[in-house]
Amino acid sequence: MSKSSARSNIPPSASPSTGTESMTSGIGTLNEGHVHAALKQRYVQPGDLTEADVDGYIVDILRGEQIIEIQTANFAAIAKKMRDLSQRHPVRLVHPIAADRWIVKLPQDGAGAETRRKSPKHGGFEDIFHELVSFPELCANPNFELEVVLTLEEEVRHRDGQRRWRRNGWVTVERRLLDVVATTRIRGPEDLAALLPDGLPDTFHTGHLAAALDRPRALAQRIAYCLRRCDVIRQFDKDGNTVIYARVTA
Repeated sequence: MSKSSARSNIPPSASPSTGTESMTSGIGTLNEGHVHAALKQRYVQPGDLTEADVDGYIVDILRGEQIIEIQTANFAAIAKKMRDLSQRHPVRLVHPIAADRWIVKLPQDGAGAETRRKSPKHGGFEDIFHELVSFPELCANPNFELEVVLTLEEEVRHRDGQRRWRRNGWVTVERRLLDVVATTRIRGPEDLAALLPDGLPDTFHTGHLAAALDRPRALAQRIAYCLRRCDVIRQFDKDGNTVIYARVTA
C-alpha cells in the first residue's frame, strides 16, 4: 500500500484554491460538486480524456486503458458500474474523506456576516469502510484499485425555513476542497489488512477493533465485514452472539 502525507493547517480566513461557484455539470449532486471538480482537476494529466464513454458508461478520466473515477460519496450508486468496468479495464476509484472540516454558515436573509468554525469531527483512512461495504470483493480484483484521499474541506450551510427539523434548519449547500493532506492506495487485500490498527490480539472481536481505533463499533463491524469478504480475516470462534476473528495467514 502506497501512502503519502503532507499535513497542513488552514487558517480561519482560508478559501478554496478554485472559485466557489457551483461546479455540477455531469457530477450528480450540488453538495459534492466543488470537491469532485477540484479533485478531477488535480488528477487529470495532459492527454487524458474526460467525461469519456467506456462501454456505455461515462467515466471521469480515461488515461490510455485506465479509468479513473472520482466518487465523493455513496459507493452503492456506482456498484454495478465498478463491477462491470473492472471486469475488462483497469479502474482506479478515488474517494475523499475529510480529515478536518470547517463549517461555514451563510448570513440569513443576506444580512450580517458568514460564520466559520472548525468541526470537532475528524476522519481517517479507516472511514473508507463506510462505503466499501457496497463492493468489498472488488479489492481482490487485480483490475481494481482504490485511492483514499484525506482532505481539508469547508461545508457551506444556509438556513432553510422549510427544513427546520434538520440541524435546526441549517442545510448543506456545498462542500469545498481546501487541501489534500494524505493519500493511500489499496491494490489488494493485503493493503486492506494494513489498515488494521496495531495492538490487536491474535483473536479479536469488533469491540477490540473499535477500541483500538477509538471509533464506534458500527464502523468496526463494517471493517470486519469487508475484511471477511476479502479473506483477510476469518471467523475463529463465537462467544455467545459475539463473533471472534483471526487473521488469515498464508
